[in-house]
Amino acid sequence: MAKVCWPYFDPEYENLSTRINPPRVSVDNTSCNDCTLIKVDSMNKPGILLEVVQILTDLDLIITKAYISSDGGWFMDIFHVTDQQGKKIMDGKTIDYIEKALGPKEYNKDELKAWPGKRVGVHSVGDHTAIELIGRDRPGLLSEITAVLANLHFNVVAAEVWTHNRRIACVVYVNDDTTCRAVDDPNRLSVTEEQLKNILRGCEDDEKAARTSFSMGFTHIDRRLHQMFFADRDYEGVGVTNEVDYPASFKPKITVERCGEKDYSVVSVWCKDRAKLLFDIVCTLTDMQYVVFHATISSDGPMHCRYEYYIRHMDGCTLDTEGEKERVIKCLEAAIGRRVSEGLSLELCAKDRVGLLSEVTRVLRENGLSVTRAGVTTVGEQAMNVFYVRDASGNPVDMKTIEALRKEIGHTMMLDVKKPTASAREPEAKGWAKTSFFFGNLFERFLA
Repeated sequence: MAKVCWPYFDPEYENLSTRINPPRVSVDNTSCNDCTLIKVDSMNKPGILLEVVQILTDLDLIITKAYISSDGGWFMDIFHVTDQQGKKIMDGKTIDYIEKALGPKEYNKDELKAWPGKRVGVHSVGDHTAIELIGRDRPGLLSEITAVLANLHFNVVAAEVWTHNRRIACVVYVNDDTTCRAVDDPNRLSVTEEQLKNILRGCEDDEKAARTSFSMGFTHIDRRLHQMFFADRDYEGVGVTNEVDYPASFKPKITVERCGEKDYSVVSVWCKDRAKLLFDIVCTLTDMQYVVFHATISSDGPMHCRYEYYIRHMDGCTLDTEGEKERVIKCLEAAIGRRVSEGLSLELCAKDRVGLLSEVTRVLRENGLSVTRAGVTTVGEQAMNVFYVRDASGNPVDMKTIEALRKEIGHTMMLDVKKPTASAREPEAKGWAKTSFFFGNLFERFLA
C-alpha cells in the first residue's frame, strides 16, 4: 500500500508576518505637558485592541484620550494616559513593563507575570482554584457565601464581586486552608458546588437563579465577570431598574448610526468618565462579536467624555435592524453600569488569616450593610479588601453605623472610609476617574 506523504507545514508560518514586522511600542513623556503618550504599531489581529486596553487598565492607568485605527492589516493606536493622581508615567519599571507587555512576544511571560509591585489580572494569586458564582442578589448573600467557603476549609486569596440589576456575580480564587494548594478533589468540589448553589438559590426554584462553576486555570477577572453577566442576560433589565443602577450623574447616552460613506456602524457614548470605562466598552463589543476598526476617545474632565467607535460584525455586516441597534445599546448600558459605585467605600487592611473574609462580611451584615461591589486581594501576608456598601434598603449608609463598625473591627485591622462626593459635579481629590480598587497610602500606613 502506497504511503501518503503530506506536504510539510511550518507551525510558525502564521506568526511569520509578526516576526517580520514585530510590534513597535513607544512611551513618550515629551510631546504632551500633562500626560504620557503610549503609541502602539502592530500587525492587526482579532482581539488586539482589547489586549492592549486590558494591559493598560490592569496597570491602573487613566486613559484620557485615544485614537485607534485598525482598518486593513495594520493596527495603530495612540493613548493619552496618566497615573491615578493625574500625573505622567515616570516610573522606569512601569515604562519597561508597558514596552515588554505590548511589544514583541519573545519576552518571558513568567517574568512579566511576576513583575514586583504590579498585580496584573490574577497572576499573583498563586496555586488556586477559581470559583464562579452568579445568582439573584439579596442583603447578606456575600456573608453567606464566604461562611460556606470557610466551613469547607477554603482560604480566599482573591475575589471580585459585582452586582447589577438585582443579580450578583463573583469570581473567587481559593486554595486549601491547610496545604495552600489548589483543590481538585471532585468529591469536595461537588459538595462545595451543591452548598453554594443552595445559598445562591435561596427560595427560588428556577435553575436560572443560581449557577456555580470551577476552573483551575487563569482568567482575566474583569472580562470574566462581564461574560458571566452577558450570558445571564442582565442587560434585559436595563431600563427597568436604571434608577437603582444608574445615579443621575452617570446615566449614559448611547446612539448607533450608519456611516454610509465607509460602510460602518458608528456607536457613540456620552457619559461621566471613570476608570476602566474604555475596557468595559471594548470588552463588551468584542464579546458580542463586533470588530472596532476606528475609534476616538476624548474626556473633558470627570463629568463628560465621548467615545466613538466605527464597527462591523465579524462577518463584515453593519447593524442594519433596529433590534440589533437596541441590543447593542442595552448591552453597553449594562456594561457601563456594572462597575458604577458612587456609594460609601470601606477599605480594610489586615494580616491575612483563614476565615478573615468571612468574619469581615459577617460584621458588615450584622451592622445592616449590603455590599454592592467588592475587591479582595492578598499581598504577601497582608489582606486588602474594599467594599462599596449601602444599607439593606439600598439607601446611603448612616455614619453612626460606620462609627459602630470602626469600634468593632478597628482594633484588628486598618479601616479607611471614603464618602461619596458632596456634589455630582465635584471630582474626587487626586484622581477623579478612580473607581478601581487601589489602596494608596492605606497599605503603607498599615505596614508602618
